[in-house]
Amino acid sequence: MKISILIMALSAVGLAQENAELKKAQADLVRAQKTLLDWQNVGRYRADNEKLGAPKPGEKRVVFLGDSITDAWGRRGGKFWPELPYVNRGISGQTTPQMLIRFRPDVIALGAKMVVILAGTNDLAGNTGPMTLEEIEGNLQSMAELAVANKIKVVMSSVMPVCDYHRPQTAKRPPEKIIALNEWIKAYCAKNKHTYLDYYSAMLDDAKLLRKELTEDGLHPNPAGYAIMEPLAEKAIAAAWKRR
Repeated sequence: MKISILIMALSAVGLAQENAELKKAQADLVRAQKTLLDWQNVGRYRADNEKLGAPKPGEKRVVFLGDSITDAWGRRGGKFWPELPYVNRGISGQTTPQMLIRFRPDVIALGAKMVVILAGTNDLAGNTGPMTLEEIEGNLQSMAELAVANKIKVVMSSVMPVCDYHRPQTAKRPPEKIIALNEWIKAYCAKNKHTYLDYYSAMLDDAKLLRKELTEDGLHPNPAGYAIMEPLAEKAIAAAWKRR
């Protein structure tokens, strides 16, 4: 009898594991199908863009284009300037090639006068496949060139630091690559008269990692992190308006 009960229990455990694996596989399939249908996810903001409409006369619209750090800004942490004509067009998990494809519908078509780009960390992590620094830089450059061609001022943000204090992050996003990419962004901005927005330096600890108290997972800023980012963004936007 005891053996029979044990066999039944093991069978139940095995069935539960199979069901869990099946549900995960089904969820993965749904995500894969969605990605195939709209890899760049231009559908995310289609309705919002139509509702937003063209800028009002004299409105100086600023679009924040980015990944989850931008996406969560004002939604899950920090304030997002509700009193100003700032538009959040961040999408969690995105990489620079996806943002480059989104640049026309989510920036140019909105009549933006300025774009604040925060991108690159997911490229380093390989979210949409392996990416070299040169490929990431090329996509950032292409976005900047599209902006210039459409008389949109450019603010390029540094890639944020990461840390392993809460969960492993540096293996996927090596600090040395973040530093190299940021050095390129800063130099590119200086050469092309764009504005460099340096979040990176303000959020480092003595070990050159993201400060533990500014994040819950070692990658995304928490409200304390956004509190540091907000005045830096405001200062960069103000500086960009003054550039000719």
